[in-house]
Amino acid sequence: MILRTFGWSFAVTGIGMAAAYIFWGWQGFAAVAILSVLEISLSFDNAVVNAGILKRMSPFWQRIFLTIGILIAVFGMRLIFPVAIVAVTAGVGPVEAVELALDDPDQYEQMVTDAHPSIAAFGGMFLLMIFLNFIFAERHITWLGWLERPLARLGKIDSFSVGVALSALLVSAVVMAPHAHQHGGTHADKTSTVLLAGLAGILTHLVVAGLSGYFENRLEEEEERAEKAEEAARRAGGRPSALVVTGKAAFFLFLYLEVLDASFSFDGVIGAFAITNHIFWMALGLGIGAMYVRSLTIYLVREGTLDEYRYLEHGAHYAIGALAVMLLITIRWQLPEEVTGLVGVGLIAAAFWTSVRHNRRDRAREAEDRPVVTSGV
Repeated sequence: MILRTFGWSFAVTGIGMAAAYIFWGWQGFAAVAILSVLEISLSFDNAVVNAGILKRMSPFWQRIFLTIGILIAVFGMRLIFPVAIVAVTAGVGPVEAVELALDDPDQYEQMVTDAHPSIAAFGGMFLLMIFLNFIFAERHITWLGWLERPLARLGKIDSFSVGVALSALLVSAVVMAPHAHQHGGTHADKTSTVLLAGLAGILTHLVVAGLSGYFENRLEEEEERAEKAEEAARRAGGRPSALVVTGKAAFFLFLYLEVLDASFSFDGVIGAFAITNHIFWMALGLGIGAMYVRSLTIYLVREGTLDEYRYLEHGAHYAIGALAVMLLITIRWQLPEEVTGLVGVGLIAAAFWTSVRHNRRDRAREAEDRPVVTSGV
């Protein structure tokens, strides 16, 4: 089961890690490994969401998502998007950006380093919006209840998360941007750049969230029609079929999944810039991680274990929030790559361990409450 589900992921990992070591030595090998773990940790909740929706689709549309979808996710968002970010922020064409990375890595590094404040502001605000929308939402399951419950009450205020994000952007523009780190250890005033890039990050999140909400509403309408058709079949004495979404509903599901996947891809791509500016390391690491996310989605659908580890989604979003803060800090100060790469992994591990402990307590409580059956003589 494991080999059948994760076989392609294992193969891509072997090829990718071997290429990283051959071309860039142990430094490239370590960076690609950290980026792979980062992508998997940030996208675990993506796999959970995907699996929850994918199990309601017909086998045909499941194959479409797991084939065409993986091409869009790996080659589109994880390979092309990082090059596009560098090209836009550095003011060069995509082909020129790749050529510079191959032929003149020193100049390329200088261009990327000087463009880092805008990349960090855009990515930091995008990630911060995801974290704020999660932490300010009211939910039945809380990980750090003493913190999440009061914040959920604040989240009932209209546009509160946007206000907090704009406040964080203003602080970053005032404190970080006037002394933005540049190539060679110099500093420059990047206040206007940080403000514009940060606003673009917030706007991008609002657009992606709006599209996701649109597709979700269309999905709910299609599901209501399907439920009414099932109820009519029952009343007519027919045999209701399993609620598997096909046709137009499945197409909207596919579009919805692609928008969601794109939004989660932003997390990994933008978060990768907190680890390294090397586009080929990012492409390999994020591509390997994306393969595991797809395999994990299949595994969750087949095994039906979506709710077994209840705090993993919380840990992933806390990791997103930590990365957002670190990206904003790197506008002015450099942070060790080990710190930025391992903080998210540590939060995911803490959430996983807390979930395991909770499950053990639940099983122990059920065992205590189970009545003891005695047989008479």
